[in-house]
Amino acid sequence: MKQTVLDVICIGRASVDLYGEQVGGRLEDMGSFAKYVGGSPANTAIGTARLGLKSALLTRVGNEHMGRFIRESMAAEGVDTQQIVTDPNRLTALVILGIQDENHFPLIFYRENCADMALCEDDVETDFIAQARAVLVSGTHLSTASVAAASHKAMKLARAQGSSVVMDIDYRPNLWNLAGHGDGESRFIANQDVSLHLQKYLADCDLIVGTEEEFHIAGAANDTLSALRKVRELTDAILICKRGAMGCRVFEAAVDGWESGIAGPGYQVEVFNVLGAGDAFMAGLLRGWLRGEDWQTTCSYANACGAFAVSRHGCAPALPSEAELQDFIKNGSDYTALRFDPHLNHIHRATNRRKDYSRVVAFAFDHRHQFDAWAHEYGRDSADVGQFKQLVWKAAEAEAGGDPGFGVLVDDRLGRSALQAATWSGAWVGRPIEAAGQFPLALEAEGDITEHLANWPRTQTVKILCPYRLNDDSEIRTHHELIIQSLGRACRHTGHEWLLEIMTARNRNEPEFDSVATIMRRFYELGIKPDWWKLEPGMNEAYWNAAGQAIDKHDPWCQGIIVSGLDGSIESMSESFKVAAGQPRVKGFAVGRTLFAQPARDWLAGSIDDATAVATLRVNYRNMIEAWDMAKDMTGDMARDMTKDMICAATRKISPRPQKRSKSNSA
Repeated sequence: MKQTVLDVICIGRASVDLYGEQVGGRLEDMGSFAKYVGGSPANTAIGTARLGLKSALLTRVGNEHMGRFIRESMAAEGVDTQQIVTDPNRLTALVILGIQDENHFPLIFYRENCADMALCEDDVETDFIAQARAVLVSGTHLSTASVAAASHKAMKLARAQGSSVVMDIDYRPNLWNLAGHGDGESRFIANQDVSLHLQKYLADCDLIVGTEEEFHIAGAANDTLSALRKVRELTDAILICKRGAMGCRVFEAAVDGWESGIAGPGYQVEVFNVLGAGDAFMAGLLRGWLRGEDWQTTCSYANACGAFAVSRHGCAPALPSEAELQDFIKNGSDYTALRFDPHLNHIHRATNRRKDYSRVVAFAFDHRHQFDAWAHEYGRDSADVGQFKQLVWKAAEAEAGGDPGFGVLVDDRLGRSALQAATWSGAWVGRPIEAAGQFPLALEAEGDITEHLANWPRTQTVKILCPYRLNDDSEIRTHHELIIQSLGRACRHTGHEWLLEIMTARNRNEPEFDSVATIMRRFYELGIKPDWWKLEPGMNEAYWNAAGQAIDKHDPWCQGIIVSGLDGSIESMSESFKVAAGQPRVKGFAVGRTLFAQPARDWLAGSIDDATAVATLRVNYRNMIEAWDMAKDMTGDMARDMTKDMICAATRKISPRPQKRSKSNSA
């Protein structure tokens, strides 16, 4: 049997979509644009990866920022990028799109001599094609000689090696030079030459997918059933005709009226944006087909994915995850406009993160109140503090920069240079939004939270420290809750992950560990679902388990918990780690003053130089990382030992004598 490592290779377009953010207006009047990966094959590669298939993209991108954006985005989605070729001479394709109303979706293709249309036969490697169970080609990429030759080579190789060939007709008249630059949204222009050209490739396909209009161009007929019959004359492929809200029809053999096809159910949702719906449909279709599902199930996946796409902004970002798809098929939605369903939106957001972390070892130096006080004490200013924070970043990166769990918490007011360097590095970066040292809670930034976060890089995790006790005055608790709710809404809008740090310790009093899980549940009741929790370093196993259980019940898609330092010693933190590491929801730590307090005071006092400060910081950080890893390893060993003990105990309880079975239990 043929050995494969990929489910599907998607061949063809890969562009950057600039989507107008003002809905209901002309492109001429757009004031801002969101940037997404685009191009039908690229979208489908992302969609199939989100649904659990192993997908790859074969295309070309430019040797510039947008090309790197596509490559990095695809990799973050889990798409195999080994055959995304970097073209040294051409720019990455660009598309500008908008949502004008329910019938008009203006778009402009910037594809003159672009990178993906330079794909050639040499880019199609035999060994690579042999890795896949299926190859997906796009009709658009048959529009020029070079790319058509590359696509046909891939089709021939796939067939010869026992793989399936799927064609998405993907008809865009503009890309066949049949419409002007200003008519990019045109969906159909009859053209005999295009029809004859497409028909040359149909016999080499196992599955052909298109809308009614797309089958019109493939079959050179104005009537859909007539077009399908013509296509059937040319190929034995399974034909799948998409019919919007009416679902789809699957024709495995002769086309003898609509009833001769297997009906795939449609979903009644509000059509907000038709762009990308076909790509989503294809992703769901491949998810079912390549997993051997029956056609009703396969089509339900395809049509549900299409329903998500037409109800959301953008193409690739609208595509659902496997968890989201299954939830929708099982439970449906109370919303015809799916983009307003808070439950599905949370699953969508949480299950499509750029990265899921199993471990975070973060050096926290976002402190401002303490540094302000030390600078005043030693006659230094904010520039000196900024310089020290750069030393902290230098030490942290040097010590753990190659660690996949490496992270930092750093502020913008005193640590801007370090924050910028960390953001560019690819490390996990948390950035505080709360005003330092203030009670009740206030935000550092003035004005609307969403407007403020719009200027933050998406790779920064928004961190907020919330001083909260159950015995606080009700007005203060309500004040804090309203701020946290507003921040959660803002982060959902801007696409930032966010971290909620609960601080029960106050005025040198010990933390109220017993209340933390209750506080977490209170926030969950208010609809607050942070991506991360940061909790005080308790020594009680019950404390960590209660926190983990609150997450398990209310938000199973939460990234997890990280342990704060609370200015404890390395020894006390190590003891806390030994307990915390046993709770699966605890992913690591974000510790600060434990590591930098004494070196900071010494450096600000002029007692040590830069090199000594960096060396000391590195040692402290390494000790903390090792303490966490040792604790995690120890809990892993304990779990394995407990499992062995349970097996042994169970074995000892088995009686060596055969037991009589009652008649009711007899075989």
